[in-house]
Amino acid sequence: MIPRALDPRRLGARAGDEVTIAGYRLGWAGVRALPEGAAYRLFDQVADALVRRGGKGVQRLRSNYARVRPELGPRELDALVREGMRAYMRYYCEAFRLPTLTAEQVAARVRVRGDGPVRTRLAAGRPVVAFLGHMGNWDLAGAWCCAELGTVVTVAEQLEPEAVFREFLAFRESLGMRIIPLGADTFPRLRQETRGPVVVPLLADRDLTGGGMSVDFCGHQARMAVGPAALALATGSALHPVSIRHERRDGGWGILVTFHDEIPVPASGTTREKTAAMTQGCADVLGGVIRRHTADWHMLQRVFADDLDGRR
Repeated sequence: MIPRALDPRRLGARAGDEVTIAGYRLGWAGVRALPEGAAYRLFDQVADALVRRGGKGVQRLRSNYARVRPELGPRELDALVREGMRAYMRYYCEAFRLPTLTAEQVAARVRVRGDGPVRTRLAAGRPVVAFLGHMGNWDLAGAWCCAELGTVVTVAEQLEPEAVFREFLAFRESLGMRIIPLGADTFPRLRQETRGPVVVPLLADRDLTGGGMSVDFCGHQARMAVGPAALALATGSALHPVSIRHERRDGGWGILVTFHDEIPVPASGTTREKTAAMTQGCADVLGGVIRRHTADWHMLQRVFADDLDGRR
């Protein structure tokens, strides 16, 4: 038997991890040194190269967009995929540069709609749960929330290699967020955290736990996380779907964060039925936004039931 420390497969994996870690660190350090316009242009070029390469992520993005926008022809879909990959890489460009921004610079990059009821709820000492999709730049939105609304508690998916996960954890905590790693004790810890005026934004348009629910999403069955609705029910928190999309600002980019109307708790039904109805309500809201602003949806994984079942 080959010793674990000398196993070529493990050595190869570790070497690959080191390259990944080095790449992220180079990004965090190098992109911050570039002028903002040059950084955006660089990441546009990276996005275009990825589209030309046509890897699995690009193919999945195309498949997801085709389901959401079935009326598009091949050329229109090609253009949308290119725009979507540029938006996806824009997120990383902004994430690498975000820790260097002042509170004033963060505020200048964020426009907000519908936050009045959320502010009222927080001022009354009550928590708010936000149902987010993989749209726009949720880290920039989180930094704005920390500065403008108060405490932000969220969940981070475990990344591989672990060192990259720790880097992202430290990055998000540096923005002022309290981060709970995704795991078996995530829900109890979230319940503990939602005992006061906190905002809990949760990415939920993809089921990561295997315990999600099937919803109608843009005319197709999809699996979405039930965590936001279940947490709102268990803690008496208000549940708001939140959409985030990029918009042009004075030659650069900013984001529009929209707090949509609170999803009401059904008057009757079991806890599971209420959770399902509230999750569907969130899916309906986000689905409408994604149909209108599809390129802001950075979903390079399987979410639709036919794809999860192995069908095209």
